[in-house]
Parts: sequence; C-alpha cells; structure tokens
Amino acid sequence: MSDTTVIVNSQALVTTGWLADHLHEPDYSLIEVDVDPTAYDRGHIEGAFGWDWKRDLQDPTVRDLASREALARKLGESGVRPDTTVLLYGDNNNWFAAYAYWALKYYGHDRVKLVDGGRVKWEAEGRSYTTEAPQIEKTSYAFPAEPREELRAYKEDVQSSLGKVGLVDVRSPLEFSGQLLAPENLPQEGAQRGGHIPTAVNVPWATAVQPDGSFKNPEELKRIYADKGITGEREVIAYCRIGERSAHTWFVLQELLGFDKVRNYDGSWTEWGSTVRAPIEK
Repeated sequence: MSDTTVIVNSQALVTTGWLADHLHEPDYSLIEVDVDPTAYDRGHIEGAFGWDWKRDLQDPTVRDLASREALARKLGESGVRPDTTVLLYGDNNNWFAAYAYWALKYYGHDRVKLVDGGRVKWEAEGRSYTTEAPQIEKTSYAFPAEPREELRAYKEDVQSSLGKVGLVDVRSPLEFSGQLLAPENLPQEGAQRGGHIPTAVNVPWATAVQPDGSFKNPEELKRIYADKGITGEREVIAYCRIGERSAHTWFVLQELLGFDKVRNYDGSWTEWGSTVRAPIEK
C-alpha cells in the first residue's frame, strides 16, 4: 500500500456538517444504532429512524446476525429502497453504527455511509436533537444478492488460519490480558474464560478515533496498525467480544485504509472464550 494521506473510500463517510445540510433529502435514510437503545427516545437527529441492535441486528433465538429476511424487513420498515443511501450514526463513537454498516455490506446493500463521529461529534458541536418520530413511508425491500462471506469470519476460519493471517484483538488491554471478560462499563457476561486468541495482536478500537469521535487521519491510522504488524500485505481478521467493536476496526482497515482482505469475526470472544479446546493465551 502506497504512502498517502487520502482515505481510500471517501464515500464511506460523511461529516456532521454535511449531514446537517442534507437532512430529509429523499435519496437518503438516516438510521441511529446505539449501544444504549434508550438514547434514541431521549433525543435523536431530526428524521432519524432508530434501530435496536439486540432486536434488529441479532437473531432472537440463535447466536447469529439477524437473518437476511429479517434485516430486509427492517430496511423496508425504515423506508429504505435498493437505491436509497443509508446514513448510519450512533453513540460510543459509532460502535453499533459500524456493526450495522458491516451487516448491510455483508448482505449486499452497498449504498451505506457512516456519519463521522456519530452522536459524540454531533453533540460536541451543539447541534439539536428531537424526540419526534419521523414519518416513514414503508417499502418492500429485498437484498440483491447472496451474502458476501468474504467479509465475515467464523470460528473454524480463525482456527484454521492461526499464524497465517493478521489477527487483531480490538478490545481493551485488560480484556486482552484476561483480567476482564467485558468492558468495565458493561456486564461481565458471555465467555467462560478470559484472555485472547493465540497470535493475536492488541490494537484497541479506540486508538483509531479522536476525542470528538471522528476517525484519525489515514496516515496516522496506517502507522497505528503497522506498528503491530498489520499492514494489509496478508489477510486480516478482527475480533472483540460480540463483534461490534471489531466491525468498527473492520471499517477502518477495509474502507478507510483499503486493505485487500479484511474479515470480521463477529462470534468474537463470547464464542471463542467458551469453546471447548479452543486455545487461549493470557
């Protein structure tokens, strides 16, 4: 990858200023996805439709993504057509907005962008919220193709590729070391053991963002990952605890830096840390 300060896919991001100038335009659908789903009801950007990550992006009975059909229905309920550009934002510097972005790309909706900085930046700029629900004209939506499995890694993929790919653990250092099973502000749930997958390097997701929630410049991002041996010269698999923070890192590596092959292991530590005979390092 050549030395450049240019974002490879500049179309993957829009600024908060751009969003403020383009609210309610018919070709866009604004969707908020938060770690705390109640944040939307307390106030959201005018015209935004709220998704609950547990209800709308997860299967209700199986530890998996929402099905292709379920997510297509949710897009239809949100007024999205195949030619609609979905604009995603949320709290926690876009954790679950990035997860929704990855899920839509995985299922084949390419017209999707992140609002750089999400709620953190919108609020820091003193921009307004509303509690009024948007008026949405529902559509009948269907994904145009089969899922892109090259964007997703499963446990078996990780097991068979240990030492052959760049494996990035994007959790906090305390989670990586095994001292915590989850972020300090979230419940300790989901995994039986602490630690990390062998050969993984620790590049916490937060190292990619600035205090206002927006992404650091590409040259700095490239250096952050190169310092840990993640250069894009080989396949990269990112993981965290349940897949949302690693989707954020997937977005950085795939969309902003243009690495050739990046996959998100969304089963992440809740699966690996509870799997019989799965190797763990501390």
